[in-house]
Amino acid sequence: MTVAPERLAGWIRGFAERHGAVEATAGPGLVRLDAADGSAAECHVPFPPLGRDDSPGVGEGPAGALVAHAQRKRTVGVLLVRLGGYAAGVFEGERLVTSKVGSRLVHGRSAAGGWSQQRFARRREKQSSEALAAAADVAARVLAPRAEGLDAVVLGGDRRAIDELRGDRRLAPVFALESGVFLPVPDPKLAVLEGTPALFRAVRIRVLDPEG
Repeated sequence: MTVAPERLAGWIRGFAERHGAVEATAGPGLVRLDAADGSAAECHVPFPPLGRDDSPGVGEGPAGALVAHAQRKRTVGVLLVRLGGYAAGVFEGERLVTSKVGSRLVHGRSAAGGWSQQRFARRREKQSSEALAAAADVAARVLAPRAEGLDAVVLGGDRRAIDELRGDRRLAPVFALESGVFLPVPDPKLAVLEGTPALFRAVRIRVLDPEG
């Protein structure tokens, strides 16, 4: 399950109300809540590590530090790529401050009749290369110049398409800031890009029932 940062303090209080007094322990990427009835909740830290300078946002200790960390306003770059579509943007908190979205035609299957399979494969390969080059150009224009001011970069779309861009030297500063979970979003249109903060800001939680 996932919980928005603004709802996290309430979720933690509710967990304690349902399961009894909670003891929290923290690592760089995980805060674990162990309740009196044997239940536990593993809370994955967004944009790890959990820093020592995170002031408690609810109560004291690791749970409060997690709330403060999750709610911190960050400047985040987002790069979404699928074969034929791409989107790059910079968010300040949840606000999209700059972006570029585009697409390139890439045939998904051979047309009935006409081209031989080999000719179709060559054409599709050329279209794929052009589409990925366009995605790299957009990332280089939108994200690379702002890399020094970004707290993190979140990637999404199709992993194979993203991996094709990793060899582009212009994008080295962008990939160096990669953080958070990969977002397997659909075709990267503007509405999809605008909706990504709800995904990359969320805290992933795994609730464990008592043994036996």
